[in-house]
Amino acid sequence: MLLAFPAAALAAGGEEKGTGEPRVGPAEVAQIAPLQRPVDRFHRVIETIAADIRAEEKALALDRKRERAREREERFASLGVSMATLEAIASCESGGDPTIVSSDGSYRGKYQFDFGTWESVGGSGDPAAAPEAEQDYRAALLYSQAGSSPWPVCG
Repeated sequence: MLLAFPAAALAAGGEEKGTGEPRVGPAEVAQIAPLQRPVDRFHRVIETIAADIRAEEKALALDRKRERAREREERFASLGVSMATLEAIASCESGGDPTIVSSDGSYRGKYQFDFGTWESVGGSGDPAAAPEAEQDYRAALLYSQAGSSPWPVCG
């Protein structure tokens, strides 16, 4: 109580014997108690506003995510493939894991590219080390050139 209302405690006068702390008796506590209800209300208002802000931030993040997905869908559609088709291929090829490598190391990444195919669509380095968005883009390019034939089982 003394830490919450130091000015009120000091105004009450006196000092607790041997502690150097202000003395607060029942009369002073009775004066401070009516302040508790507005303080509680203030805290509830702050908590409500903070919750509203968090909800709004989540909604904005979701909107941004949806917008990026829509842009990707449009970009890939311009290459003649839908995200649903790419997701189906990726799910079949790798379970959707962009870092997976086949047991013999020949096929790598979300779409199980071999190095030659990866390079043929402008990729460089290890497909399994490339960002997922790049793997999606390179797979869309490959699909636009060759359809589903590069994925004979999953295409």
